[in-house]
Amino acid sequence: MRDCRLRPVKIAGLATFVPPRVLTNADLEKMVETSNEWILQRTGIRERHIAEPGVATSDLAVHAVESALKEARITPAQVGFIVVGTTTPDTIFPSTACMVQAKIGARNAWGFDLGAACSGFTYSLTTAMQMVATGAHDYAVAVGADVMSSIIDYTDRTTCVLFGDGAGAVVLAPAEEGEPHIIDFAHEIDGSGGAALMMPAGGSRMPASHETVDNRMHYVKQDGAVVFKFAVKKTEEISRRLLDRHGMDPSQIDLFVSHQANRRIIEASTGRLGLDPKKVVINLENYGNTTAGTIPLALADARREGRLKKGDLVLLASVGAGFTVGAVLLRWSL
Repeated sequence: MRDCRLRPVKIAGLATFVPPRVLTNADLEKMVETSNEWILQRTGIRERHIAEPGVATSDLAVHAVESALKEARITPAQVGFIVVGTTTPDTIFPSTACMVQAKIGARNAWGFDLGAACSGFTYSLTTAMQMVATGAHDYAVAVGADVMSSIIDYTDRTTCVLFGDGAGAVVLAPAEEGEPHIIDFAHEIDGSGGAALMMPAGGSRMPASHETVDNRMHYVKQDGAVVFKFAVKKTEEISRRLLDRHGMDPSQIDLFVSHQANRRIIEASTGRLGLDPKKVVINLENYGNTTAGTIPLALADARREGRLKKGDLVLLASVGAGFTVGAVLLRWSL
């Protein structure tokens, strides 16, 4: 249980953004040796949104943040903290959070980027929540945004079919007594699995060189079988741990929103949890894996479809490179 002296925190605004360009499975058939049927059967993805050259993660994030602030009915000047979960920062430094802060005019905010790959949103959400819960700030913004197309090798059919670009943002604010709010969270990492999903070059261990570029080492590399097995196992484990902490059963969940990496991963893990498929959001058909953007995109779609209502008990879960694992339990407040 968290410290009861912390004030309750709610999501006061949610918004998402995806670039207008769409890359379909039919388009990919012309680029690599693959087929619509092969992609659908193995991933559940039909299309993904791709940013134009020169469009950065902060550009997508700003669209989402500005809309989320409008829903929360606050100004950029009221924001005290910004955290951007991303694997594809505009630059290694300065941080993308700095870019977002400047672009939206949040003159009183501080913040940073958070690197948790596909768990970027759940990690950012809990980080921003703590800033509000402790009273450090009244309003904080958590962003999950990635331009994955910038680090995808479109000659590698095992990875290029999986990823898309997108962003989502939430505004965190103090909840009044009796209002729906974030209940709890659980996170863990297992660095022993890091080699199964990574970008080998570009960091201090292997700086950019002619050799790393020639060997295409600045792109995502993945051992799909290892990632699949770990993701299914840990999605179930972290979800049960969080529910058990509060004496809850999976059947009590109104909506389960998992990181949208692969339909088979979601179906396998929710099957283990015994969740009714009608309570599970799967929207990767239209977006692919947008890494830190998937959960807010799924929440926004569920709300638009009438599947997410104020007071609903919602469980978010994610597994990402690192490996990173996260889950957040909340009562929906919008």
